[in-house]
Amino acid sequence: MMMINSTQVSYFILGAYFDIGLFKYLLFVIMMCFYAFIVWANVLLVVVICVNRSLHEPMYLFLVSLFVNELYGSTGLFPFLLVQILSDIHTVSAPFCFLQIFCVYTYASVQLFNLAVMSYDRYLAICYPLQYHTCMTFNKVAVLIALTWLFPHFAIAVPLFLSSSLQLCGNIIDTVYCNNYSVVKLACSVTSLNNIYGLITICLVVFVPLMLILYSYMRILKVCFSGSKQTRQKAVSTCTPHLASILNFSFGCSFEILQSRFDMSSVPMMLRIFLSLYFLTCQPLFNPLIYGLQITKIRSLCKGLIFGKM
Repeated sequence: MMMINSTQVSYFILGAYFDIGLFKYLLFVIMMCFYAFIVWANVLLVVVICVNRSLHEPMYLFLVSLFVNELYGSTGLFPFLLVQILSDIHTVSAPFCFLQIFCVYTYASVQLFNLAVMSYDRYLAICYPLQYHTCMTFNKVAVLIALTWLFPHFAIAVPLFLSSSLQLCGNIIDTVYCNNYSVVKLACSVTSLNNIYGLITICLVVFVPLMLILYSYMRILKVCFSGSKQTRQKAVSTCTPHLASILNFSFGCSFEILQSRFDMSSVPMMLRIFLSLYFLTCQPLFNPLIYGLQITKIRSLCKGLIFGKM
C-alpha cells in the first residue's frame, strides 16, 4: 500500500458504524435525551454549590471541578455522536479527530485526578478531623484543582503531537469516535516512540492517581476498624458516593485501555461499541445522581432551587 504522509490525510473514516435503518432516529432521540440530562443535572449541581456559601467547602469545590469536567467530556462526544448517528457518511476531518482525541483523553485524565484529590480530601477529613481545616486551606484547594486540570493537559499533549506527526498508510479507524491508538495503528513509520510515550502517559495519568486513591482508602479503612461507631458512620456516609464513582469510572476506563491495546475481535461489535460509549456517558449520567441523591445538603438545596423555594 502506498505510504501516505499524515499531512495529506484530510479525513478519517469511522468504520464501527453500520446501517440500522429507521432505528437511527430512535437512537438519536435517546442520545439527545442523555445529553440534555447530563447538561441539566451537572449545571444544576454546579449552580447550587456556587451560589450557596454553606457549600463553599473543599469537598463541594472538588465536586464542582468534577461536574465541570463531565460537561467538558460530554461536549467533546455527544454533539459529534449525534451528527454521526444521522449521517450516511461517517467521516471526520483530521484536525477535528485529533481535537476530539485530546478532549476525550484529557476528560478521562482530569476525572481520575479529580477522584484522587477527592479521596485525599476524605482521608484528611476522616483520619485528621481536628487538623482538617488547617491542612485543607482555600489556597491548597485552588492549587490542587489547578494541578488536576493543567497536568493532564500537558501530559496528553505530548503523545498526541507525536501521533499527529506520523506517516499513515490509511484513514479507516474501527471506532465510533476518534481514538489515539487507532490512529497510531495506521502508521507506516516506526511507532516505538509513540508506544513508549503512551505507556509513560498511562502510568502518569492512570496509575499515579489510582495509587493515591488506594493509599487514601487503606488509611481510611485502618481508622474505621480501629475507631468508634460514629467514625465508621461518617466514613460510610461521605465515602459511599465517591467509591461508587471510582468503581463505575474504573470499569469503563479499564475496558477502553484493554480495547485499544489488545485484540478484542472475539467480543461482539455491539458490545464493544456499548462499552466504549459507557466510558464517556455513564460517568456524567451517574455522578449527578449519586452525589445529588446521597449528599443531604445538595439534595435539599436542589429541591429548593427546582421548586422555587431557595
